[in-house]
Amino acid sequence: MRDVPTTQMKVIEAIRNGLDVAMDLDPHLICYGLGIDDPKRIFGSTVGLAEKFGNGRVFDVPTSEAAMTGIAVGAALRGVRSVTVHQRLDFFFLAMDQLINNVAKWHFMFGGQRSVPIVIRLILGRGWGQGPTHSQSVHSWFAHIPGLKVVMPTNAADAKGLLLSAIFDPNPVLFLEHRWLHEAVSDVPSGDYRVPLGQARIVSEGGDVTIVAMSFLVPEAIRAAGLLARHGVGCNIIDLRTIRPLDWDTVSAGILKTGRLLALDSGLPICSVASEIVAFASERHFQSLKSAPRRLTMPDHPEPTSFGLTRGLHPSAESIADTVCEMLGLPHRFAPDPNAGPHDVPGAWFKGPF
Repeated sequence: MRDVPTTQMKVIEAIRNGLDVAMDLDPHLICYGLGIDDPKRIFGSTVGLAEKFGNGRVFDVPTSEAAMTGIAVGAALRGVRSVTVHQRLDFFFLAMDQLINNVAKWHFMFGGQRSVPIVIRLILGRGWGQGPTHSQSVHSWFAHIPGLKVVMPTNAADAKGLLLSAIFDPNPVLFLEHRWLHEAVSDVPSGDYRVPLGQARIVSEGGDVTIVAMSFLVPEAIRAAGLLARHGVGCNIIDLRTIRPLDWDTVSAGILKTGRLLALDSGLPICSVASEIVAFASERHFQSLKSAPRRLTMPDHPEPTSFGLTRGLHPSAESIADTVCEMLGLPHRFAPDPNAGPHDVPGAWFKGPF
């Protein structure tokens, strides 16, 4: 990466750049979904693609999640790769039969003779009173199913690199974007840059506690580490990047390094990715643990719509830091930053989408 030219990009720009590179590399790749050619072009992620590659390869479709997914399956079986875009993860539930009973099973059911090379972009997130049916993060559902790969990028470089790896993977990949990360900026390598699926990233190294996180909770973990560093606590932060396949070797190394584990998850606690990580630590590294492994997730109930009721609902830098202090037996408690702005947006710069 050091020898490759880089450009600073937002996550959403890196996704668009990755699609552009992929469509250049594969002249048969198609990209379609709800809002591909709307005025905002899916938050900017498809700007210019229809103009460059034509409406035969980049096109809008009627609102039918199951039909959209079925098109991808049929195209893949004819050797045509696709990137399908569903603007909300919650709406994709209507296509679960296609995903679970067709997409995920095909390679196995036909003895590995046929693959289904499709990428399904699903956008998740919360805020602005979206309530129980528009703010769900059910990534653990998908990770539960053999035959599926599940990607959750955190920064712009990974968004591009993981997307390109997903597109050219021979089997189906769900690419889950947290919309609060769309404006995050980092250096992105040019050209055909790929990040291997199933390879976690060590964000920071510290000796007191290992924090395993994904998606938007990675920057929250980084903020928490900054709070804890003022009190002499060092955090070893692991960004999973993909939750299936999951990089158990890096998680193991983190557990062995610090003897303490905190697993963060933006989903619900029961049968979560965090639960799986805590179970792994307990089964494989019990003798190396200095304290009980912990998880920090959403509470086990639907998300309210009320601005007041969602205050403190989601894991935050402060609640992460508090949990680490409990694990270490420290008395510190961290109050929310009074200058941080409303809790239902990631920052004052945030202007949407919905």
